[in-house]
Amino acid sequence: MLIYIYNDIEVSNLKKNTPETLAALFKALAHPVRLQIVQGLLRKHECNVSTIVEKLGKPQPTVSQHITILKSQGVIEGFRKGNQICYRVASPLVKKIFEAIF
Repeated sequence: MLIYIYNDIEVSNLKKNTPETLAALFKALAHPVRLQIVQGLLRKHECNVSTIVEKLGKPQPTVSQHITILKSQGVIEGFRKGNQICYRVASPLVKKIFEAIF
């Protein structure tokens, strides 16, 4: 079982839509840069950090911090593609939320 920690909130399974897990998920998404990262990944299906940095026009350390928060909540996942780490949206719940909103 995977356990994620975000600001002292333990999330053991995002499929359990309890108020606590949903609050942790929305807290992870509650930043314009993180919303843009998720939107971009949903459009492109996968992307590496360099491309995300280029598209957002934000410094690489800033983008990496936001990616870490999204990964910690299971919103996105990283995978190796050649010599690069790419990211994609991993949460079906997040996909549904973004389909409903955007």
